[in-house]
Amino acid sequence: MKKAAFALACACALATVPALVPGLAAAQDRLEFRAAVLRIDRPGRAPVSRLDLAPPDLGFAGARLATADNGTTGQFMGQDFATEEVTSDPDGAIAALEQILSDGIRFVVTLADDEITGALADAAGDRALLFNAAARGDALRNEACRPNLLHTAPSRAMLTDALAQFLVTKRWGNWLLIEGSHPQDRALADAYRRAAAKFGARIVEERIYEDTGGARRTDSGHVQVQAQMPVFTQRAAAHDVLVAADETGLFAAWLPYHTWDPRPVAGSAGLRPQSWHPAHEAWGATQFQTRFERLANRPAREEDYQVWLALRSLGEAATRTQSGAFEDLVAHIRGDAFELAAFKGQSLSYRPWDGQLRQPILLTSGPVTTSVSPQPEFLHQVSQLDTLGHDRPETRCILN
Repeated sequence: MKKAAFALACACALATVPALVPGLAAAQDRLEFRAAVLRIDRPGRAPVSRLDLAPPDLGFAGARLATADNGTTGQFMGQDFATEEVTSDPDGAIAALEQILSDGIRFVVTLADDEITGALADAAGDRALLFNAAARGDALRNEACRPNLLHTAPSRAMLTDALAQFLVTKRWGNWLLIEGSHPQDRALADAYRRAAAKFGARIVEERIYEDTGGARRTDSGHVQVQAQMPVFTQRAAAHDVLVAADETGLFAAWLPYHTWDPRPVAGSAGLRPQSWHPAHEAWGATQFQTRFERLANRPAREEDYQVWLALRSLGEAATRTQSGAFEDLVAHIRGDAFELAAFKGQSLSYRPWDGQLRQPILLTSGPVTTSVSPQPEFLHQVSQLDTLGHDRPETRCILN
């Protein structure tokens, strides 16, 4: 396990000092807030494109920007913020968390898969509030939800609903669904089936692309996949759009321009639903992008933005409550009064029934943001953002 501390006039958790009035506090009265980002690095296959190789500071760069942003306000409020960066392999995940908790840190942002995220939340219990900034599993927001776990990463249901709304508004209602053969691919395909039924699209045919192994990054593998795709997609039922469910990243990148029929590709390639994209510029996002790029010397990725959201949630709670008490901060983050400005045109908040952060989803294609969901045609009696993902009447989450 490796770890590195990062502090910028910054802070988090839970000094027992008197409450502060607005303004610049004396140094001895300053509140310190400490948080940690725990990233679980699991070895895996290389991505199809070298452009998708994960940078070594993935997620941590977002934490550094959020810590700096929190500190900017905190210097006037008598507040300091610090964030610890921790990496571990899957076998050491629980031990890494225990070390963080033993250091007195009670706000932890996790970058891990569904299984490890749930295990970390169980291990933390009521000792900490965890922010899931990576795992997209719908079960974590439903039957496997935890009272100490919030989600800044959008669920699969949110992402697929966002794309489905756009395709339906374009009147591209007939889908050819191609899914990968791995469990996470099947889970994503299930989310697309749910989204199609929810918004009135029709899946006219389904196909499975089997992972047979091989060297995808060699010249021969490249030629092999190019040759496979036209044959694999021929004689499909008449469809408006091909929707790819390839969370593993095995085949979808090869679909555009290689399908038998000239149809648009969406989902895991082509038009993609994402929480963040380097081309997003609306609602002041250019300011976020330029500050991030100055700090990290690269564009921001989804994981960076999702970690930033988590730590900014803590900073917002610190500002609004003027309290260093863990219980006060958690109550505000989970409460009706919480609002987070996040460069998406409206304030974000956490759903009380499952801990999911409500947020618009960007629909991106190459170097541009094509659209943003929810689409205006889809209305909701409480929040239009609740048209994405599992709404209160649908939830299977029971928080004790």
